[in-house]
Amino acid sequence: MRLTVASGKGGTGKTTLAVNLALSIENAMLIDCDVEGPNCHIFFREPMSRLRDVSIPAPIFDLDKCTLCAKCADFCRYNAIAVISDRLLFFEQLCHGCGGCKLVCQAGAIGETEHHVGVIEKGGKPDLPLYHGMLDIGQPFGVPIIRDLKSLVNNHGTVIFDSPPGTACPAVEAMRDADYCILVTEPTPFGLHDLKLTVDVVRELDIPFGVVINRDGIGDDRVEKYCSEESIALLAKIPNDIRIARLYSKGVPIVEGLPVFQQLFMEIFERAREAV
Repeated sequence: MRLTVASGKGGTGKTTLAVNLALSIENAMLIDCDVEGPNCHIFFREPMSRLRDVSIPAPIFDLDKCTLCAKCADFCRYNAIAVISDRLLFFEQLCHGCGGCKLVCQAGAIGETEHHVGVIEKGGKPDLPLYHGMLDIGQPFGVPIIRDLKSLVNNHGTVIFDSPPGTACPAVEAMRDADYCILVTEPTPFGLHDLKLTVDVVRELDIPFGVVINRDGIGDDRVEKYCSEESIALLAKIPNDIRIARLYSKGVPIVEGLPVFQQLFMEIFERAREAV
């Protein structure tokens, strides 16, 4: 089962839920897809170790062969290539490495090289492997690393993906192909606003989903009313408990510092599995 934990905004508790969920069930694998700022590893004592580099194809241009036909520029939907008068311009930061420009070049003026974008590291525990990706500083696109992370999925019974926040391409890639999405929110106006955005994305992807309210008690009941009106499953509410905050500040998972909460996370998992 592929289970993605997502949210419309940062700081709602995705990592908290993903880590404690993985620790509460058997035969799990945890993959942190927030490649711009992975933090699942802070809850594990074992250090992360480098597994492999991640690179994408990048075009190189032979201007002696180039006829300035502009077919490569016309093909590139990301506007990484432009042909202006007698010049070809390449904007490397916009290139997504799809290789299409090379395919459409009839003059054979475009080759390819490898462009390093980040690394993948492994850690966790003997019975709970953790993988995360780290995007190189200055690189704008984390999707290639997320795709590479997803290729690591093996025959583990449950794979839990900790999604990047928001609804942009990295979050969509983390959610894509999931069997179920758990959307984490908080009972505040900002939480509700961003939850609605994420609900639209998950519905567009046609993935079953439910909602977990974190820090329950700090706001109002508008999130619950929204879920009821939209027939969205409310999987659980995690209380706004100062003990949880203290554990989090020390890098201690809830289920280790407060074992009584393990039942709550197991119930979240069971409700998600029953909905698939």
